Amino acid sequence: MPDHASTDELPPIRQLSAPELQAQLGSGAALQLVDVRTDQERAIARIEGSRLLDQAYHDALLLLDRDTPIVFQCHHGIRSQHAAEYFRRHGFRNLYNLRGGIDAWSLLVDPQVPRY
Repeated sequence: MPDHASTDELPPIRQLSAPELQAQLGSGAALQLVDVRTDQERAIARIEGSRLLDQAYHDALLLLDRDTPIVFQCHHGIRSQHAAEYFRRHGFRNLYNLRGGIDAWSLLVDPQVPRY
Protein backbone atom coordinates (compact mmCIF):
# COMPACT_ATOMS: atom_id res chain seq x y z
CA MET A 1 0.00 0.00 0.00
CA PRO A 2 1.41 3.43 -0.84
CA ASP A 3 2.12 5.85 1.97
CA HIS A 4 -0.40 8.34 0.64
CA ALA A 5 -3.84 7.07 -0.31
CA SER A 6 -6.26 8.93 -2.54
CA THR A 7 -8.55 10.69 -0.09
CA ASP A 8 -11.41 10.35 -2.58
CA GLU A 9 -11.56 6.65 -1.69
CA LEU A 10 -11.55 7.15 2.07
CA PRO A 11 -14.43 7.83 4.46
CA PRO A 12 -14.64 11.34 5.90
CA ILE A 13 -13.28 12.22 9.32
CA ARG A 14 -16.19 11.98 11.73
CA GLN A 15 -16.85 14.57 14.42
CA LEU A 16 -17.32 13.08 17.88
CA SER A 17 -18.94 15.01 20.72
CA ALA A 18 -17.43 14.91 24.19
CA PRO A 19 -20.34 12.83 25.58
CA GLU A 20 -19.99 10.40 22.65
CA LEU A 21 -16.29 10.00 23.41
CA GLN A 22 -17.09 9.46 27.09
CA ALA A 23 -19.49 6.67 26.10
CA GLN A 24 -16.88 5.07 23.84
CA LEU A 25 -14.24 5.18 26.57
CA GLY A 26 -16.71 3.86 29.15
CA SER A 27 -17.64 0.92 26.94
CA GLY A 28 -14.01 -0.14 26.71
CA ALA A 29 -13.90 0.45 22.96
CA ALA A 30 -10.48 -0.28 21.49
CA LEU A 31 -9.44 3.12 20.23
CA GLN A 32 -6.40 5.34 20.20
CA LEU A 33 -7.00 8.72 21.88
CA VAL A 34 -4.37 11.08 20.49
CA ASP A 35 -3.62 14.44 22.12
CA VAL A 36 -2.04 16.80 19.58
CA ARG A 37 -1.49 19.70 22.00
CA THR A 38 1.84 20.83 23.41
CA ASP A 39 3.48 19.41 26.52
CA GLN A 40 2.67 22.69 28.29
CA GLU A 41 -1.04 22.46 27.46
CA ARG A 42 -1.15 18.83 28.49
CA ALA A 43 0.38 19.77 31.86
CA ILE A 44 -2.64 22.03 32.47
CA ALA A 45 -5.39 19.59 31.50
CA ARG A 46 -5.74 16.15 29.95
CA ILE A 47 -8.28 13.46 29.22
CA GLU A 48 -7.51 10.23 31.04
CA GLY A 49 -6.39 7.58 28.58
CA SER A 50 -5.09 10.03 26.00
CA ARG A 51 -1.53 9.95 24.74
CA LEU A 52 0.55 12.88 23.54
CA LEU A 53 1.46 12.73 19.86
CA ASP A 54 5.24 12.77 20.01
CA GLN A 55 7.51 11.41 17.29
CA ALA A 56 7.62 7.88 18.72
CA TYR A 57 3.81 7.67 19.00
CA HIS A 58 3.42 9.16 15.50
CA ASP A 59 5.68 6.45 14.10
CA ALA A 60 3.84 3.73 16.05
CA LEU A 61 0.45 4.96 14.81
CA LEU A 62 1.62 4.77 11.20
CA LEU A 63 2.30 1.05 11.73
CA LEU A 64 -1.26 0.31 12.88
CA ASP A 65 -3.94 -1.33 10.79
CA ARG A 66 -5.64 1.33 8.66
CA ASP A 67 -9.03 0.45 10.21
CA THR A 68 -7.90 1.20 13.77
CA PRO A 69 -10.25 3.72 15.41
CA ILE A 70 -8.28 6.87 16.23
CA VAL A 71 -9.73 9.92 18.00
CA PHE A 72 -7.73 13.15 17.83
CA GLN A 73 -8.14 15.92 20.39
CA CYS A 74 -6.63 19.33 21.02
CA HIS A 75 -7.81 22.49 22.79
CA HIS A 76 -10.81 23.39 20.59
CA GLY A 77 -10.77 20.85 17.74
CA ILE A 78 -8.84 22.69 15.02
CA ARG A 79 -5.34 21.20 15.33
CA SER A 80 -6.83 17.77 15.92
CA GLN A 81 -8.81 18.07 12.66
CA HIS A 82 -5.56 18.81 10.82
CA ALA A 83 -3.88 15.81 12.46
CA ALA A 84 -6.79 13.57 11.47
CA GLU A 85 -6.51 14.82 7.89
CA TYR A 86 -2.81 13.93 7.89
CA PHE A 87 -3.56 10.35 8.98
CA ARG A 88 -6.40 10.13 6.46
CA ARG A 89 -3.89 10.98 3.71
CA HIS A 90 -1.87 8.02 5.00
CA GLY A 91 -4.79 5.68 4.35
CA PHE A 92 -6.51 5.52 7.75
CA ARG A 93 -10.25 4.95 7.44
CA ASN A 94 -11.65 5.12 10.98
CA LEU A 95 -10.79 8.62 12.16
CA TYR A 96 -12.57 10.94 14.56
CA ASN A 97 -12.06 14.50 15.73
CA LEU A 98 -13.21 15.50 19.22
CA ARG A 99 -15.53 18.39 18.39
CA GLY A 100 -14.71 21.32 20.68
CA GLY A 101 -11.58 19.62 22.01
CA ILE A 102 -10.67 19.36 25.66
CA ASP A 103 -12.61 22.57 26.29
CA ALA A 104 -15.84 20.75 25.34
CA TRP A 105 -14.74 17.79 27.46
CA SER A 106 -14.42 20.10 30.48
CA LEU A 107 -17.77 21.79 29.83
CA LEU A 108 -19.84 18.71 28.93
CA VAL A 109 -18.20 15.73 30.63
CA ASP A 110 -15.70 16.48 33.38
CA PRO A 111 -15.70 19.92 35.03
CA GLN A 112 -12.66 18.79 37.08
CA VAL A 113 -10.58 19.17 33.91
CA PRO A 114 -9.34 22.78 34.00
CA ARG A 115 -10.32 25.17 31.23
CA TYR A 116 -7.65 27.46 29.86
